Amino acid sequence: MATDYDAPRKTDDDLNEDSIEELKSRRVDKTASSVDVDETEQAEGFELPGADLSGEELSVRVLPRQADEFTCSRCFLVHHRSQLAGEEGGLPVCTECAA
Repeated sequence: MATDYDAPRKTDDDLNEDSIEELKSRRVDKTASSVDVDETEQAEGFELPGADLSGEELSVRVLPRQADEFTCSRCFLVHHRSQLAGEEGGLPVCTECAA
């Protein structure tokens, strides 16, 4: 285990405070003061898999591929030219797919 020599050193009083009984009592105190949260309000923000989203409409601005970008022939994602690993069969391949 690595030792951080820059960390402040604990005194004997600090070591006594970190006893297992002290830590257990702190944990019990923290849970006793927690705020009750309504589960239905919290669950309203979550979408379940397979939920019907046919009534939802998204508006996203799509930009055409720029002159310094390419489309990978394996993952079909648009990448910047700096991520071009090479070509296979005359088609560009990104560094992630070539690895």
